[in-house]
Amino acid sequence: MDETIDPERINWLAIQFGRQHHIRLHKMMAEIGLYRGQPPLLHILWQHEGITQSELSKKMHIQPATLTKMLQRMEHTGLIIRKADTSDQRVMRVYLTQAGWDIQAVVRTHERQIGMEMLANFSPDQQALIQDFLIRLRNNLQTVNEQNIQLPLILTEESLEEE
Repeated sequence: MDETIDPERINWLAIQFGRQHHIRLHKMMAEIGLYRGQPPLLHILWQHEGITQSELSKKMHIQPATLTKMLQRMEHTGLIIRKADTSDQRVMRVYLTQAGWDIQAVVRTHERQIGMEMLANFSPDQQALIQDFLIRLRNNLQTVNEQNIQLPLILTEESLEEE
């Protein structure tokens, strides 16, 4: 095996993987009437029902205007309702309707299916490695994004001594 890893190739493969995942997820969610961005929003509401719109915007890492449009669409389809906060009428809180709760099992079933499709032809040990690698990749990028630092591409004795 070639010991030289091309970070550009890894990046390109990650983009291609993300694109294929997006296509599959979009197709399955469209079958149940959900649009891009709505499943992650629902996941947050299933955990934090009654969250404010500004908190929701931060958790989703999207602009408030983008969130407002999503919420309007979801309100129109009967998945959520928005209510003014009882102590501050300027603050809007987001709640699930019964339909928003009812769709949870279907969304989770579709997500589980996609997960199984992605992991087909991998042994349980390989699946555990994939999960570990994805967590580490996510954590590396999260660290860079949150701290605005650059990690060394390759840890060598010299780069370790510099720290």
